[in-house]
Amino acid sequence: MMDRRTFTTALAVGGTVGAAPRQPRILLRSSWQTINIGDIGHSPGVMTLLEKYWPEAEFRLWPGNIGDGVREMLLRRFPKLTFVEGAEAEKRAFAECDFLLHGSGPYLVAPAHVERWVKDTGKPYGVYGITLNPDKIDAQVTRLLTGARFVFFRDSVSLQFAKDAGVKSPVMEFGPDGAFGADLRNDAAAKAFLLAHGLAAGQFLCCIPKYRRTPEWRIARKNKPVDREAEARNAAMQEHDQAPLREAVIAITPETPMKVLLCPEDETQMVLAKEMIYDKLPDAARKKTVWREKFWLTDEALSTYTMSAGLFGNEMHSPILCVGNGIPAIVCRFREQTTKGFMWRDIGLGDWLFDLDNEADVARVAPAALAMAENPAAARAKAAKARAFVVARQKHTIDVLKKQWS
Repeated sequence: MMDRRTFTTALAVGGTVGAAPRQPRILLRSSWQTINIGDIGHSPGVMTLLEKYWPEAEFRLWPGNIGDGVREMLLRRFPKLTFVEGAEAEKRAFAECDFLLHGSGPYLVAPAHVERWVKDTGKPYGVYGITLNPDKIDAQVTRLLTGARFVFFRDSVSLQFAKDAGVKSPVMEFGPDGAFGADLRNDAAAKAFLLAHGLAAGQFLCCIPKYRRTPEWRIARKNKPVDREAEARNAAMQEHDQAPLREAVIAITPETPMKVLLCPEDETQMVLAKEMIYDKLPDAARKKTVWREKFWLTDEALSTYTMSAGLFGNEMHSPILCVGNGIPAIVCRFREQTTKGFMWRDIGLGDWLFDLDNEADVARVAPAALAMAENPAAARAKAAKARAFVVARQKHTIDVLKKQWS
C-alpha cells in the first residue's frame, strides 16, 4: 500500500514542487468480446462503480474488443471515456496511469498484459470479480494473483480453489462480477420492441436458452473452424437442457397473466430458442410467447429486463444484470459453465440456482419459474435483498481500491 509520501511523489502534477497531488488514474483492462451481452457488461459495470464510489478518480479502458456498436454504446453512457488502443496509447497509459485493474472474466484473462504492466511500470495492480477453476491455475497465474494488491473472486468456490493453489494476495475475498454494476439503458428501443410484440411492462418474463458449448464457429465474422466434439456435445444435450425451460413456459402461459419473451444473451441463441422452445410449444403457449429473432446490445437488453417481471434460463450474466437492477432471476447451470453459477448461493439466491446435471434440480425449474410468475411482488422482494448484499460488497471493493492511496 502506498504511503502518503509515495502517493504525493507519484501523483504530483507536472513535477511541480509543493503541487497538490492529483487524483489517481485507473487503467481498466476489460471488454473481452462482443458476442455476449454479459461480457460487454463487465466494463460499464466496473466504470459505473468507480464513478459512483470514487468520482474523483480518472479511469481509462484498455479493451480487447469494442466493435459491433459497443464503442458507441459505451460513449453514450461515458462520453468522456478514453480508450487505450494501439502501442502508442498503451505506452502513454502505462506512463500516466497509477493502477491496473483487471476486470471480471472466467479466469485471469490477460496474464500477459498484467505481466507487462509489472515489468514495464512496477506499479500496483488488482483483480476484480473473476472465476478461477483448477485448470486455469498455473505457476504464472499463481504468481500474478499473489502479487496483486487484491483479488476479488465472483464465486466462493473459485476463492477456495485459489487458496488451495497457494495464492496469497493480501486481500482475497468474494467480490461481485463487474456486470452487477451496469446501468446501461436504451429505453426507446426496448419500449418499441415491447409495443410491437404486445408485451406490457411487468407482465412478461424473459427466458434464455444456452448450448453446453457456445458454437462461436457459427458466427461468420469469428472465422473459427467447427469444433466437432463440441457440436456433438451440444446436440446430445440440447433437448435435456432446454426442456425444463420449455416446460416452464408451458406452465406459466396458461396459468398466469404473464407472457414470455425468448431472448438471447449471446449471438448463437436465437436459433436455439426457436428450434428447442418456441417451435415445440403447444399452440396456446405459443400465442403468449414472443421469440426475439435479432441479437441486441446490453443497453437494450437491460432496459427490457427492467421492464419485465423477471428472468429464467441457462445463462449467467443476464441474471446478473437483472439482480444488479433489482429484477428477479433464476439461474440454471451445468458443468461446462465452470463454477460461476455458485455466486447465486453467495448472494443469498441459492434456491434460485438449479444444476441441470442433477435430475432432481431439473424437475424443480418449471415450478420455480411458475412461482415467480404467480407472485411477482415476493420475487422482487427477494431480488431486492440480494441486490442490497451485492451493493454493500461493491462499495467495499471500491473502498479496498481507494485504500491503496490512503
